[in-house]
Amino acid sequence: MTLVLDFETRAPYLSGFHNGARPVSVGLEQPADSFARERLLDEAFGAARFDKTVERLRAGRKPARGLSLAAKRADSLVGTLRLWHIMAGGVPALLLGPLVVAKACRSQGIGRALMEEALGRAESIGHAAILLVGDAAYYEPFGFSRRHTLGLSLPGPVDERRFLGLELKEGALNTASGLVTASGAREYLAPQSAIAVRRAA
Repeated sequence: MTLVLDFETRAPYLSGFHNGARPVSVGLEQPADSFARERLLDEAFGAARFDKTVERLRAGRKPARGLSLAAKRADSLVGTLRLWHIMAGGVPALLLGPLVVAKACRSQGIGRALMEEALGRAESIGHAAILLVGDAAYYEPFGFSRRHTLGLSLPGPVDERRFLGLELKEGALNTASGLVTASGAREYLAPQSAIAVRRAA
């Protein structure tokens, strides 16, 4: 399924083109999007993104199948969101992030459309829980809460107020306790990020 965002109303709809709107489609990321995606991430976070604790759970791993999303205006990538396999203290879960929207396209509902599509896809595939580190004020309206991560820890420092969880199936995180670890398939491709290439040199 591909969402198209109508920027006159900022409401997602499933297909069609609204006269006067500047549509942005939200669908699965394609291999050809990789360079543009890394450029978006570099522009949003710079080299500091490789030092984040959650990057330890993503580095060298493939994202969860069917859960790498791209938002595009025409042929230009304007937003990206991926989810990753993790073990939340022994409980299978997903890690959400990073969510990035191009600076010129922010506050237009693109992030919300990416989130809604990601959560809907994850639930339909059968995933039970999602964790993230992010702004509580932004993510709590989607159902994320600190109460779901109180028994969990990440492999490095983090602002605990930003460590949130969501149960797609009620009670999925009830027994989650201990360290969050990566569990996704290994990724052996060379980094596409210009910053990553410079850091590796």
